[in-house]
Amino acid sequence: MNIKSLSMGIFLAFLCLSSLVWDAVDAYQIGLGRADCTGPSVEINFMGYANIKQVGRGIHLRQFARAFVVEDENKRRVAFVSVDAGMMGYGVKREVIKRLQTRYGDIYHNDNVIISGTHTHSGPGGFLMHLLYDISILGFVPQTFEALANGIYLSIKRATENMFEGKIHLSRTTVLNANINRSPSSYLRNPPEERAQYEHDVDKELTQLRFVDREDNIMGAFNWYAVHPTSMNNTNKLVSSDNMGYASLILEKEYNANKVPGKGKFVGAFCSSNLGDVSPNIMGPKCSLTGNSCDILSSKCPPNEGECFASGPGKDMFESTKIIGERLAEGALRLLNEASEEDNNGREVTGEIGCIHQFVDMPNYNGTTYNPLTRKIDKIRGCQPAMGYSFAAGTTDGPGAFGFEQGTVTDNAMWNLVRDFIVPPTQDDISCHSPKPILLATGRATFPYEWQPKIVPTQECRIGDLILAAVPGEFTTMAGRRFRNKIRAVASATGGMDVDVILAGLSNVYTSYIVTPEEYQAQRYEAASTIFGPNTHTIYMDVFERLTKALFKDDTVEPGPQPPYMNDRMLSMNTGVIFDGHPLDKDFGYVKQQPLKSYKINDTVVATFVAGNPRNNLLHEKTFLTVERKINEERWKVVHTDASWDTKFIWERTHLILGFSDVHIHWTIGPNTLPGEYRIHHYGNYKYILGGIFPYEGLTHSFTVTED
Repeated sequence: MNIKSLSMGIFLAFLCLSSLVWDAVDAYQIGLGRADCTGPSVEINFMGYANIKQVGRGIHLRQFARAFVVEDENKRRVAFVSVDAGMMGYGVKREVIKRLQTRYGDIYHNDNVIISGTHTHSGPGGFLMHLLYDISILGFVPQTFEALANGIYLSIKRATENMFEGKIHLSRTTVLNANINRSPSSYLRNPPEERAQYEHDVDKELTQLRFVDREDNIMGAFNWYAVHPTSMNNTNKLVSSDNMGYASLILEKEYNANKVPGKGKFVGAFCSSNLGDVSPNIMGPKCSLTGNSCDILSSKCPPNEGECFASGPGKDMFESTKIIGERLAEGALRLLNEASEEDNNGREVTGEIGCIHQFVDMPNYNGTTYNPLTRKIDKIRGCQPAMGYSFAAGTTDGPGAFGFEQGTVTDNAMWNLVRDFIVPPTQDDISCHSPKPILLATGRATFPYEWQPKIVPTQECRIGDLILAAVPGEFTTMAGRRFRNKIRAVASATGGMDVDVILAGLSNVYTSYIVTPEEYQAQRYEAASTIFGPNTHTIYMDVFERLTKALFKDDTVEPGPQPPYMNDRMLSMNTGVIFDGHPLDKDFGYVKQQPLKSYKINDTVVATFVAGNPRNNLLHEKTFLTVERKINEERWKVVHTDASWDTKFIWERTHLILGFSDVHIHWTIGPNTLPGEYRIHHYGNYKYILGGIFPYEGLTHSFTVTED
């Protein structure tokens, strides 16, 4: 017998068998993309805490949009984007769809594109196009809007143009010590028998979609975990993607070796889920001046004990962000590292793709629902948007002002007078929202345009036996659990299959919070910010039940009423850059403060440059700074940019009238830094007083980093 021929025959048979096995499963065309979407980092208020004093002064971590695109053999496609932004506005999605259709025709549309914000509270605002959400930003900011729209578009474009044949695996792991419930008294309002089904009062499970090519090379991973990106508190003034964004950077660094942040083929994202009542500040709320515990119902402190503020686990907000981000990344990496082990490989996602979308007029919604307590069918209705008193109290992640308390269910004559001066609620509004006392009747306010959305997009996409449910707000823990269970049950009854459900929070438009009917009665911050009244969660359960049935029956639904077009009515009180100036003897890029000659590990290098305003050019896909290591006499290698954890880019106005400003660049030397010779490079643009924007650079002298 010819052993060589036999071996060749076995080898060819193995190849044939491998091909048959591959063809037997549902292979997808998969694309992954990422793009810089950092908004103006200075002179624009941040979106999240509604703190008028939280005005941008530079960059700690850049914002990115991360996308995956999946197509089945029938050419059905879904695109999902996770964006390092507070949330998503429908105007942004409409603009993204417009740009995609200009390039690709009708491949992408409202039904099959989901855009989800991570919910960082340290990104520039002014892009939501509803007055209540933009008022603390001093109105609409076109530069923020364009940065997000273009970055999201580019992420989908890059995913589309780099598609490969591959497979999707779903796996889960538990991540502890990364989140707590910030409204535990509200959670306890839910039925005991329901709470008994769960070990924790927040979700501790991290869900991961792993994308691999035909050779099982890991190309990307998208992770969902329920936690607020509020490790950076309301005193922070540097753009930051917070704990979720930092976890993404860690993940991408692991697979994009020797690449600076934002570069490399591997795309790793951490996406929002039912995070409504979930805080990363795991040391819990304490009175800021005494360290004593706050009142659990009102989140208030006794007189002279300060504000009720949650923090931790680090000594400051930067360390806390780092610790929480690392814990999230460790969970995701654990799943990826176990991917080669058969028992820990998760399960493969297989089957056809389908998407469904419907606009819902929430205030005018009328329906019915089964009440398990009375065993009767109850009528449900939506309310005109309104914010309750406890909304003004803020949360333990960021307390409010004027003495408002969480858990308030009675109104106040003085504040009602203020409310009615702005726009009074009707008696029907008051009755509809009960027991919420209305502080702002936002649904009745129309000047200069809508204050909060009324027409809401609801959307569901199916990738085989996986459902992505795109919800337009912040579901609390139990609201999300009920919601996922409902969709699972409907899918089982309609499609005859067990499905996994991922709740993709803060998608497509922002409508604040969604709590359970029981939690609504407590009227803590989340309930007071549930804008369509006590039936809000029940309405979404009803709507998504219909969407799920239609999706599995391959039926269509009515598109629903279109949201109003308000682009031409936007109000803005933000001024642009008038001009930049510099001292007579110091041009742009001049180094006012040089680094020292030598540093050690854990030291911080500081350099100061004469600068222009960073709003002149956001330098997308580029950087305002580089830290460079000398390789030889002719070559310097970039080791850090302004998207790196170890750097801070801080802008300071030094003379308002003359337009002078400085940039301070900080580099904290990490433990893995190689000894050697380094320098800091600053890039910027200045606006000439007679018109025109021009680039400049600045470069420090070199300095050494030693091991000890």
